[in-house]
Amino acid sequence: MPPSRGELLAYGFVRALVAGLSRLLWRITIVHPERVPAGGACVLAPSHRSLLDTPFLACVTRRRIRFMGKAEMWKYGWSAKFFSTLGGFPVDRGGPDRAAMRAAEAALAGGEPLGMFPEGTRRSGPVVEDLHHGVAFVAARMGVPIVPIGIGGSEHILARGRRLPKLSRVVVVVGEPIQPPARAPGASVRRGDVAALTEQLREAVQHLFDEAEAAALAR
Repeated sequence: MPPSRGELLAYGFVRALVAGLSRLLWRITIVHPERVPAGGACVLAPSHRSLLDTPFLACVTRRRIRFMGKAEMWKYGWSAKFFSTLGGFPVDRGGPDRAAMRAAEAALAGGEPLGMFPEGTRRSGPVVEDLHHGVAFVAARMGVPIVPIGIGGSEHILARGRRLPKLSRVVVVVGEPIQPPARAPGASVRRGDVAALTEQLREAVQHLFDEAEAAALAR
């Protein structure tokens, strides 16, 4: 179901607030935002080093982005309202969450961008590794491109265990979309295709993350 006018207005207001704060506090720079498709469904797949990566991801396009967030983010009323307005929906990371997967596929079927962190959870350090197959599987199943993204500087601002963010620069580099392998209508998604697509995504995100980190630290 496409978003209502009210949902789009609410999202636009919250996104404008997030983007404004990101520019003011962290001087965020978006490199190659034109690589995000102007229309149609896609999966946005960024590196993940900070809780602030989700708001930073919202800055890459004015389109509403749907995203999976850990269920704990909906623990409080104010945070539930904020993240839901920002396009999020909760996922239970303790096991397969079919409701979250249905919500993700519904967003793509409705032609919206979907944000998914291929590393699954926040990581630390310069290496992008141990990617989950979920991003590649969803993209292949729905026949939509994956847009790899590197977010540089966010770990220096708010790493795991840190309560208050630092004021530092953030650079987000958007990569060229990766097309999933073609498959016949009704055919199942092959494990080999998912594995190969995941590895292609890992290499792309690593390259973009390296570029974004270098640019953020050089500023």
